[in-house]
Amino acid sequence: MPSATPAGSDPAAGKAWAERIKELAEQRNAVILAHNYQIPEIQDVAHYTGDSLALSRKAAETDANIIVFCGVHFMAESAKILSPNKKVLIPDERAGCSLADSITADELRAWKAEHPDALVVSYVNTTAEVKALTDVCCTSSNAVDVVNSLPADKEILFCPDQFLGAYVKRETGRENIYIWAGECHVHAGISAQQLTQQTQDNPDADLYIHPECGCSNSALYLANEDLVPQERVHMLSTGQMITQSQKQPQNKVLVATETGMLHQLRQAAPDVDFQAVNDHAECKYMKMITPQALEHCLMEETDEVTVPENIANAARKSLEAMISIGNPGGGGE
Repeated sequence: MPSATPAGSDPAAGKAWAERIKELAEQRNAVILAHNYQIPEIQDVAHYTGDSLALSRKAAETDANIIVFCGVHFMAESAKILSPNKKVLIPDERAGCSLADSITADELRAWKAEHPDALVVSYVNTTAEVKALTDVCCTSSNAVDVVNSLPADKEILFCPDQFLGAYVKRETGRENIYIWAGECHVHAGISAQQLTQQTQDNPDADLYIHPECGCSNSALYLANEDLVPQERVHMLSTGQMITQSQKQPQNKVLVATETGMLHQLRQAAPDVDFQAVNDHAECKYMKMITPQALEHCLMEETDEVTVPENIANAARKSLEAMISIGNPGGGGE
């Protein structure tokens, strides 16, 4: 059994644990990838930290034999799709995703049957089976560009996030886009009321808003009504938040996304005061990846993520179609 997890109040224990993780990774020729929503201990010990797609692409470039993906299951699947010859592990196979679960392959198949000539655009936050039925994937940072690249006379089925879909429809002006009514339970829970109250309490703060958030429309309303200057409202993916933070002039920024993002932001721009719009916006699935789970995963090489070859091949085409349109960048989800 692995040793106890590092205690936050005991720096020596945390340092010893981090050294064990590094040694185990080196022994197994493994690369550790951590999503921005992971707990700080996991982020700090990872070889690479970022959004899901950027991490999957990093995994494909590495010479490591084993990829340990500290995130949720669809992310590890994407890494396997882009790195079919590598062993992909996730420290806890129960780490799912409410957004990815909001549309199944059977549901998408039935939706496509209702619109036989439509093109399917799926957010990367979907299962491999859904990606296999998709024409082109997108991230929150390039969703508008992806939809704009498609023929104007073609119907678009956009899934599964309704808030990102509404943002894309508004930005592209397309009327022939149909949006699946899915959502991330964490982002949907960041409400317009919370955002409005926070902006009133912090009138000089900038806003970083993830397009998945239930408060995204409210953020644009505040800007359009001049209740918050438009230049202070930033609709950003997690990767774009890091980029924006490094040129951030303001002393305080209100952040609407999962709270794990604050750790990366505070490291990227230590002189900026980053505060969560909702400090209870935590993904229970992301937090399943504990220090103990990571150590056990490396020691025992569990739990392995596999994708059937036919599904992986079809899903890879939808990811490659996205990449061919333009640089998905550090944007990701």
